[in-house]
Amino acid sequence: MSTPALPADFLRAIAESFPGDFLTREPAELQEYGRDWTRVYTPAPGAVAFPRTTDEVARFMALCHQHRVAVVPSGGRTGLAGGAVAMKGEVVLSLKRMTRMDPLDLLGNTVRVQAGAVTEAVHQHCAPHGLTWPVDFASKGSSTVGGNIATNAGGVKVIRYGLTRQWVLGLQVVTAQGQVLELNGALEKNNTGVDLRQLFIGSEGTLGIITEATLKLTRLPGKQDVFLFAVPDVAAVLRLFRDARQAPLALSAYEFFTDKCLARVQRHRKLRSPFEAPSGCYVLLESEGGDPAAVEAWLGSLFERGLVTDGTQAQGVGQAAELWSLRESISESLSATGVLHKNDISLPVANLEAFCSELDAVFASRYPGWEICLFGHIGDGNLHVNVMKPDAVEKADFFAHAKKSDHAMFDLVRKHGGSISAEHGIGLLKKDYLDYTRAPGELELLRTLKRALDPEGILNPGKILDA
Repeated sequence: MSTPALPADFLRAIAESFPGDFLTREPAELQEYGRDWTRVYTPAPGAVAFPRTTDEVARFMALCHQHRVAVVPSGGRTGLAGGAVAMKGEVVLSLKRMTRMDPLDLLGNTVRVQAGAVTEAVHQHCAPHGLTWPVDFASKGSSTVGGNIATNAGGVKVIRYGLTRQWVLGLQVVTAQGQVLELNGALEKNNTGVDLRQLFIGSEGTLGIITEATLKLTRLPGKQDVFLFAVPDVAAVLRLFRDARQAPLALSAYEFFTDKCLARVQRHRKLRSPFEAPSGCYVLLESEGGDPAAVEAWLGSLFERGLVTDGTQAQGVGQAAELWSLRESISESLSATGVLHKNDISLPVANLEAFCSELDAVFASRYPGWEICLFGHIGDGNLHVNVMKPDAVEKADFFAHAKKSDHAMFDLVRKHGGSISAEHGIGLLKKDYLDYTRAPGELELLRTLKRALDPEGILNPGKILDA
């Protein structure tokens, strides 16, 4: 099916008002920037725009509003819900050129950056001053600040630092009409009514374009201890977590993955397991501080009490990175070694054990004999459920069956007070299931908000909610 052509008047105005390299319609660029990591939808954007400043974004959005041209905001495109996909002739607005990072404010412990700044680059920018923006995940080398904020990204340190929204003091946002909003600046306290900044955090580019942000910083952590434990099953993962919560250390990460995840990582990355005997599940625990003698006594007690079957502690930064690579390589390895159906769900931490025990029954009835790769951030209740396509099943049949079967799992999520999306948002993939998490009254309020801020429906249309 052909995509709608962009209006000639619109293209003429772009050519007259912007630099020659502002807009591209090259097929390779359209394919690259029209998709995210989902790889489920066929990209078909009409063009890709590359602004360098907020002023260019504002003037561009004013033209789009005037000509009713749909826009898909684009950051690092590391999302897994189809939130950055353009497949109906939209113009992709890529912020990749907007990477400026200002000098740090060392009194307020803040830094202002453009939305296209890469997460890891921000970390490197702050580290010489002993500070960090503690938003961290496997995709930090390609994800961008704007995308992190637009999806309220989580990651591996939520148990210690919370979600992205906890670390954003101020936003600069361009509306659908091209108006520039400065929201909250660098204020810690601003009790002047509704915090408009929060409307745009987690809105997936459907309400406005985030162009700059003032980020809240914290001290770099001290010495980090990294452990990898082998346990027999998911129930044991949760028992160990309950015990670690009471341990004489400060948890900064508590990650787990199953033996099937590890096998995929070893197949793709050729990484070595530190354990001779296989196990059903593995826990990667990172902590800071704690009395060494007390921590050592706790570690010894884990084996005495049968909470773990094996374990190792990283000796130095290099070994810590090796242990972390086993966890952080999972998503890449699953995609590289097979076709899969992904889900990103969350539960109240207190309900995880009951949920996981019932989840096995869902797998047995809905995916008999299929390979399930389960991993996640147990410390904040986030599970990543990955169903791998069997070789004998056609791709179209696999996705059709998996999508239908999601209802059973989402029924279970609703029963236990959880969310159908923990950290990747709704995008295109999850919007049919939004009512499992959001009540009818909430959905209507979301639609009212969308109509108020984007009356022409040009900002990331079709994402989260249909018009």
